[in-house]
Amino acid sequence: MLERLEGRVRLIASLLYDSGLRLLECRGGRGVRSPLDALAPGGWPSGLRGAHLQSGQRIAFNARVTDAPLYRDASAAIDERVRDLLARMTTDEKLAQLGGVWTTSLLEGGAFSIARAKQELRLGTGHVTRLAGASLLTPRECAELANSIQRFLVQETRLGIPTLVHEESCAGFSARGATQFPQAIGLASTWNPALLEEMTRVIRAQMRAVGAHQALAPVLDLARDPRWGRTEETFGEDPYLVARLGVAYVRGLQGTDLRDGIAATGKHFIGYGASEGGMNWAPAHLGRRELLERYALPFEAAIREAGLATMMNAYHEIDGQPCGASREILDELLRDVLGFQGTVVSDYYTVQTLLTYHRIVSDKAEAARRALEAGIDVELPALDCMGEPLREALAAGRCDPALVDRAVARTLRLKFSLGLFERPFVEADAAPAVFDTPPQRALARRLAQQSIVLLQNRGTLLPLDPAIRRLAVIGPSAESVRLLQGDYHYPTHLEIMFKGVDLSDCCVPHVSVLDGIRRAVSPTTEILVARGCDTTGTATVGFSEATAVARSADAAILVLGGRSGLVDGCTSGESIDRAELGLPGVQEALVRAVAATGTPLVVVVIDGRPLALPGIAELAAALVLAWLPGEEGGAAVADVLFGAVSPSGRLPVSLPRAVGQLPVFYGHKPSGGRSHWRGAYVDLPTQPLFPFGHGLSYTRFDYGALTLAQTRLPASGVLETSIEVANAGERPGDEVVQLYLHDLVGSSTRPVAQLAGFERVTLAAGETRRVSFRVDLGQLAFYDPQMALVVEPGAVEVMVGASSQDIRARETFEITGPRRVLRRDEIRPTQVSVR
Repeated sequence: MLERLEGRVRLIASLLYDSGLRLLECRGGRGVRSPLDALAPGGWPSGLRGAHLQSGQRIAFNARVTDAPLYRDASAAIDERVRDLLARMTTDEKLAQLGGVWTTSLLEGGAFSIARAKQELRLGTGHVTRLAGASLLTPRECAELANSIQRFLVQETRLGIPTLVHEESCAGFSARGATQFPQAIGLASTWNPALLEEMTRVIRAQMRAVGAHQALAPVLDLARDPRWGRTEETFGEDPYLVARLGVAYVRGLQGTDLRDGIAATGKHFIGYGASEGGMNWAPAHLGRRELLERYALPFEAAIREAGLATMMNAYHEIDGQPCGASREILDELLRDVLGFQGTVVSDYYTVQTLLTYHRIVSDKAEAARRALEAGIDVELPALDCMGEPLREALAAGRCDPALVDRAVARTLRLKFSLGLFERPFVEADAAPAVFDTPPQRALARRLAQQSIVLLQNRGTLLPLDPAIRRLAVIGPSAESVRLLQGDYHYPTHLEIMFKGVDLSDCCVPHVSVLDGIRRAVSPTTEILVARGCDTTGTATVGFSEATAVARSADAAILVLGGRSGLVDGCTSGESIDRAELGLPGVQEALVRAVAATGTPLVVVVIDGRPLALPGIAELAAALVLAWLPGEEGGAAVADVLFGAVSPSGRLPVSLPRAVGQLPVFYGHKPSGGRSHWRGAYVDLPTQPLFPFGHGLSYTRFDYGALTLAQTRLPASGVLETSIEVANAGERPGDEVVQLYLHDLVGSSTRPVAQLAGFERVTLAAGETRRVSFRVDLGQLAFYDPQMALVVEPGAVEVMVGASSQDIRARETFEITGPRRVLRRDEIRPTQVSVR
């Protein structure tokens, strides 16, 4: 009788809880926050006297309730709740928290299956992998599925532990109906951290609406070899720029309180973008100083300044040790040196790769032990090595149970921090309202506008007159919306999971470049369209049509580039590495054919990697790099081409002249960037075709003299410097003012320049503003011959300009007194003000 009554009350309580109704009263229980708290396994009331509905759809329970477990007390400290719950768990329940479950394994006929849940979730689970990103579910359907999974875990498992749902969000939430922003390399070209933070607040709202809790982003790798296909997912080559953008990304995503945020995941720790030959998963050859002084900085900034909640290991090896099995990397460096206190999740299948790829273990149990010892807490995407193989190893005494407890405790701590035990459900009906709204699309367009880089503009061909009489639009990327997307945009990512399915209905509306142009020009403008050629392949049959329309036009716009994605036929993206960096296929030949007509030529490049374009730059009067601009990309490109906005993107990477120059980045050491003793290659200069920080505008910016408040400072001081910047043209525009430092002499070699501050400044025609920088001299810290972190006395050059090569003003100051030995957490970012 009592069991039947308890079952009915549990059903009523769960329905009311799902509907958002709150508990009015529950006497006799400790820390009860909802009906489910009182009734979930481990905290069941004994001797129920009854339950009755009150007016106003409230419910009151009058019951004799035993004390609820401490882990259900929301007022208790999180560490106390973790210890209490961990002590109640069996070994099998702990192991279940060490991994994930694919969403697809819980479905039958496209719907949530109780039978499959009883098989896959009976012991609980740490994560559920990609409800939205691995499905065609609408936002409402995704939220309903998340609720079904959580309801099963809360009501049907012994301890009622909710799960974490993780998703991808490199360029917007990878989900049906979600706003698709520019790919990360384009976001970096905005040099606008505030706008990135605004974007990730949108991602946060959309993810929370469908019941997701963790985003596998941002990518904080430095990208210094554009052969690497994942360059497009990064914020570029410079540690300071990547750090500032990464901090903004995490702050917007996590918010000020994780209970209302999404746990961000820094990836891929560490040195992933420095692989041999630009090949994915290949070894990285990095010295300890370079690793600490350059590659660790963006991760550390996200940890110390933004409270980064989770971290993901890199796949590759450094000095013979795969990152996923390196205690030196994932424990000593990450936690002891950089101060990380969160959860480490494995990149997909990392633990298995210790056996199958790196071959440093002989079985899955050993792989699990090595990963746990190194500091990996969760095996993604699904439990494998850390499941049955690890259980057998524990039983045989081959693995220390304390390693399991440590990992489980970290996962539970994250779940408590996210408030999952108090709020496991979402309002499914409300989810669609926060997806791809007009303000979100406006933000996507603004980000795309600011990401577009005008590389050259000979004869000031751009901006084009919207009333131009006849315009040719040519190229394989002109009409395609698919080519506006990066490898982790939702529609692109689906290609690897739903082969042969027409995915057009699953995409939010995209604006192609051709559509954007049609909207931007006068109704009297005649637009002539020709494809010319495909993205890849050798066919040139379309050249004759392309040259014919170009010959009859007043100007020609060629829209060219690659195809980002994860499947065969793509030219950029994860594991899509290239040995050559020119335009793929016969596109450069198409440019030559069209240029031969003599029609003024604009080339727009839509691609995810920094391409080598010397031939294109020679032929085109104007060259525009739009990266992978997302859903509003075509509109943004047209805005720039026809002068609705002035181009303001700046390169976050150096663009090489040829693949043989690689690596080519601005912050090289004194002995780098040249061949001793001649300087240049015998067949090429050593300088990039377009340098880091470069980007033109439709107006001209003049710089005044650089003012230093002091020319002598102690090593613990703050450099105060300012400069006036004037818009000397007739159009409004944005300038990105860049500050670089050069430590002239160091006991360890120092780079010839390092970015130490920047600011995007909007100036009306004729307007002048003063940009002031406060630079913590800790930014000059480096590791001396004894591996002490120091700031040394000596001369330092300060350079301010429009790019790493276009320096407009220089001054020098002296660091005086004794050298300063400091901790990494004492270094502060530059503060910038504009007046």
